[in-house]
Amino acid sequence: MTECLMSHADRHPASPRLSQCPEGLPKAAYFDAGWYGREMTTIFARQWVMVGRAADFPAGRMRRVNVGAASVIVLRDAEGVLAAYHNSCPHRGSELCLADEEEVGKLIRCPYHAFAYAARDGRLVSTAHAVPTPDFDPAAHGLRPVSLRVWNGFLFLNLSAEPRDIWADVGLATLDNWPMDGLVTAHHWESEIACNWKAFWENYSECLHCPGIHPELCDMVPIYSKGVMGASEALGWTPDDPVRPNLRPGAESWTLNGAPCGPVFPGLTPAERAAGYSFVTLWPSAYVVAHVDYVRSVRIVPLGPERTRLVAEWHFAPETLAQPGFDAAKVADFAKIVMQQDGAASEMNHRGMASPSFTTARLMPEEYEIHRFHQWVLSEMEPAQ
Repeated sequence: MTECLMSHADRHPASPRLSQCPEGLPKAAYFDAGWYGREMTTIFARQWVMVGRAADFPAGRMRRVNVGAASVIVLRDAEGVLAAYHNSCPHRGSELCLADEEEVGKLIRCPYHAFAYAARDGRLVSTAHAVPTPDFDPAAHGLRPVSLRVWNGFLFLNLSAEPRDIWADVGLATLDNWPMDGLVTAHHWESEIACNWKAFWENYSECLHCPGIHPELCDMVPIYSKGVMGASEALGWTPDDPVRPNLRPGAESWTLNGAPCGPVFPGLTPAERAAGYSFVTLWPSAYVVAHVDYVRSVRIVPLGPERTRLVAEWHFAPETLAQPGFDAAKVADFAKIVMQQDGAASEMNHRGMASPSFTTARLMPEEYEIHRFHQWVLSEMEPAQ
């Protein structure tokens, strides 16, 4: 009897396990430029995209970021007000911000023809040497704004004219007991991987690979060594089974030795402390992992059908950073091991999908979250109503 048939018989109705083995996305979803282009104009143009911590955008500076296919300027003026605009001059389309980051005052001046725009609200202030005729309405030719929102200290951008709420797999109040707004970014790490952005999300969304790919993580989180992300995924599980700690005995956080790197956040419930970690998944662009002593954020930035950038940052309470000899990079070492393994696994999978023999995946019952992700991707790519 196959695993799929066994899982259907032994699966508790409350388990997230699939009761069938569905197909995945077609091969074109990972390699085709046209498919990728549609993702950029639908998923990444309609959903909120995380671009970093709001506090890390300094006053008097404008920074260039990518939101799907769009280049966007994010700035904070001298009074501390954040604004975001398309990085395109309404005159003839020139870039406005040429470097990754530049100084900005009260005006944003186009480097091509010197048209000037108010940094605070994007209105056209000057056409420089050009002398418009009466049919030109300055009020209709300001910078094109991009919606922004701050959630738990993270800055999100949205290209849509009528943005929906931020998508998250759990409630947006999940991290309310963490002092999120006061955390300080103390370590930054980037990696470019040769795979489609969805291949990384798929790897993130299952633990069948964990026993073979993540020995250190399986030691830290013993349930992962069974190829599942949680006890409810195991065959024979029932809601009456006792809840066990996620981390190995004696460990409290994701550090190399399992010990907290600083004071434990005081507002956490006993259940949040016992869990050892709380994940918030924010398709399509990021996930946040909150531990008892620090928080890690990871952004997934598509660079093309077969290239993806990972941007990971570690955020700490000021009192943790004030400890003598504190080394944020050392705290990050454990998660870096895991992310490097995930990156290599995602690349391996992407290379294999390029085989002429591959047409589509056949998902296993434990890959319920991948199936949910695939259905979400397809629904988000539907034409706007």
